[in-house]
Amino acid sequence: MAGTTRLANEAWEALFRAQATIAREFEAADIWEDVLPNEYGVLYALSAAPDGLRIKDLIDDVLLTQAGVSRLVARLEQRGLVAREDDPDDGRACRLRLTADGAVLQRRIGAEHARHVARAMTRALDREQLETLRTLTTALLDGSHA
Repeated sequence: MAGTTRLANEAWEALFRAQATIAREFEAADIWEDVLPNEYGVLYALSAAPDGLRIKDLIDDVLLTQAGVSRLVARLEQRGLVAREDDPDDGRACRLRLTADGAVLQRRIGAEHARHVARAMTRALDREQLETLRTLTTALLDGSHA
């Protein structure tokens, strides 16, 4: 057990450091135009939701607090990138959707970000390693919901 505990902690530390290091590289990239990386995260999440997302669903997707997401969405809404609409399933709630301008911006930044991610991930990993990493991290996520 002691060996497993140590190995688990070493693996966690390596995963955490790799993610933090690459995330800093992405944040420093000159691709974000006039949005912050976490604002882009909201645009990206909404781009995959044609029916829009409720705030609580968005919080789960972008991994921010409710207060943080609310402020961020208000900024995006003020800039015309996101719109609130009544939720047809719940009269007390609203759904967030990308506006046409938000969708255009998300696609433009997203294309460059995808190329940057691919360059960063393939610097040290080949296709088989990327597939293994995807399998392992998906298993970790699946295990966290058990």
